[in-house]
Amino acid sequence: MKKRFDRRQQGGIFLILILVILLVVAAFLALSLRVDEVDQNLKNDQVIKTLFVMENNNQLLFTDLFIYYPLSKRGALINILGNTGAIFDSLGRVDRIDAIYAEKGIDVYKSEVEKLVGQTIPFYVKLNLDDFSVLTDMLGGIKVFVPSPVDVKNEDTRWLLPSGAVTLDGDKIKTYLTYSRSDEGSGEINDRRQNVMVAFLGALNERSSQILNKSAFSKYAKYIDANIASDDLYNLVKEISQVDADRLAPQEITGTNRVVDGKVLLFPFYDGQLIKDVVKQVTTSLITMDNENVSRIYVLEIQNGTSVQGLARNTAALLQSAGYDVLSFHNAEKNDYEKTVIINHIGNAEIAKTLADFIHCKNIEEETVQPESAGQDSAANVDFTIILGKDFDGRYVK
Repeated sequence: MKKRFDRRQQGGIFLILILVILLVVAAFLALSLRVDEVDQNLKNDQVIKTLFVMENNNQLLFTDLFIYYPLSKRGALINILGNTGAIFDSLGRVDRIDAIYAEKGIDVYKSEVEKLVGQTIPFYVKLNLDDFSVLTDMLGGIKVFVPSPVDVKNEDTRWLLPSGAVTLDGDKIKTYLTYSRSDEGSGEINDRRQNVMVAFLGALNERSSQILNKSAFSKYAKYIDANIASDDLYNLVKEISQVDADRLAPQEITGTNRVVDGKVLLFPFYDGQLIKDVVKQVTTSLITMDNENVSRIYVLEIQNGTSVQGLARNTAALLQSAGYDVLSFHNAEKNDYEKTVIINHIGNAEIAKTLADFIHCKNIEEETVQPESAGQDSAANVDFTIILGKDFDGRYVK
């Protein structure tokens, strides 16, 4: 009887050992076959696209699409305004895009942003304002520029901030992101919040060795909600923390404001195609241009060579939304230009082609402005002059 019991006991132990071995082998295979999502992204795409979302009390504060090219350490930020309007499939109605976040959550929200910009966005990083405040303190504060002292009071709260280039701690950064003044427009608020995103990426860069210490990273990671595993989040932060934050190019969606069901919605120009073109152009520029070309903001002069009223003004708004600086727009010397032409004053063929591709223009003329002409000719102050012809429909040259 005892021998039979011993055999059963030995058999049970043997089965347990087999099970343990199988579990160890399975774990080993899982680790061996596990895909590094960040590395896989770079194999499929030269840039890393990450959606940064800041929320406060479950309400969306702001969203930035961060596009980063690791080889040059250059990046761009595109602000997705919360009141961006469209017919959203996930809601089945016309509404603000931030309504999707409130009703459907971040995964559906990310999918709608992908449709909006015409790009797949592999990663998202969600930052709760309270957690961001803690992260700010862990990073030793975040440097921002406050143009004038802030002393704002309402019934329950008083906001105080010093002026100048200051390093704000966690509590102050919350104030900087949430205070509002009656004389402050939505554009100023959006600029302020984008400044925080730029400063945050700069802080990651400055303190990367501290953050990327393997034993310390988990302390930071617990304040970050992302759609990837902790090891992949480490690799993502490792990549994006190398960005040259001083040369980030913040941009935002532009469009026309319309009131729908009592809400002021921003409808992107050209039925949303413009924002897709801008994101595509920004991505291409990061990959193909050298550091000097990417870092400069190019100055344009727009001349209306047609009889269409307001064409130069509307084209100026179009090109400003694509990141160009328009110094002036006015009528050309005549209004019967058949074809649109771009005059390249700086001899930079690469940038001229990028500009031409954006409006589908084939005519580029080279004309370098001589130094002695500075102050005598408006062209001396601009990099490119665009003379609009009858073949320009307001968006593209046909």
